[in-house]
Amino acid sequence: MELLKISAVSYLNTYPFVYGLRESGILKDFILDLDVPSVCAAKLAGGMADIALVPAGALPQFKDYYIQIPYCIGAVGEVKTVLLLSRVPLDGIREVHLDFDSRTSVELVKVLAMHHWKITPRWTGLNAGEAENAKGLESLVAIGDKTFKLRRNYPFVYDLAKEWIDFTGLPFVFALWVSARELPAALAKDVSDALAFGVSHIRESLDYFRDQLPAGIDCLEYLEKNISFELDADKRRGLELFLNYLGNRP
Repeated sequence: MELLKISAVSYLNTYPFVYGLRESGILKDFILDLDVPSVCAAKLAGGMADIALVPAGALPQFKDYYIQIPYCIGAVGEVKTVLLLSRVPLDGIREVHLDFDSRTSVELVKVLAMHHWKITPRWTGLNAGEAENAKGLESLVAIGDKTFKLRRNYPFVYDLAKEWIDFTGLPFVFALWVSARELPAALAKDVSDALAFGVSHIRESLDYFRDQLPAGIDCLEYLEKNISFELDADKRRGLELFLNYLGNRP
């Protein structure tokens, strides 16, 4: 039997998922790769993964996809790790540099700029690794663990999850578990149960990754208060609205 190939994100907010997959003992015979979000989507699209934690903003690139796993990286308030960082207020922003790592944050900031903030900056993409070392940029969209350090360099910090919630009244889904083909029900349940195990053992997941935790933050508080893992009905509505904005954007 061929091993199940899974691609997940290598950030603090996915440590409970990774811990559950590796340590619950529920899921058998699988290979787990840890990647940045954009690579997760590329691996699923290219057939190099059977299941992937895919950025929501990448979903339109798939002709067919299946959402059978009721877990995600979502937010019902501030998420703290998906930020627009700026040296000037919103109405003064002329150019925004975009993090290579996630298509969702790029799409989200463009939706917010057009429909919520009513600004029209120039968008400039960054290459892999450039966001971490960015200096002298007026404005920057950054995601992931690097934001804990980067935010200290900018006087204006806009949390994109909070901005979305203020705009729509709905939670935001940054990434969700997607397969390119329908999974057997038993397999989907095993994956879901393994992820549920991880989400219910957040403290243990942090101990498991203790040598990789970003310094200077309360990782337990972040995972318990800023990340919402269940893909519930409200998050599905928020996801549908976000995808609708992407489909209707000029």
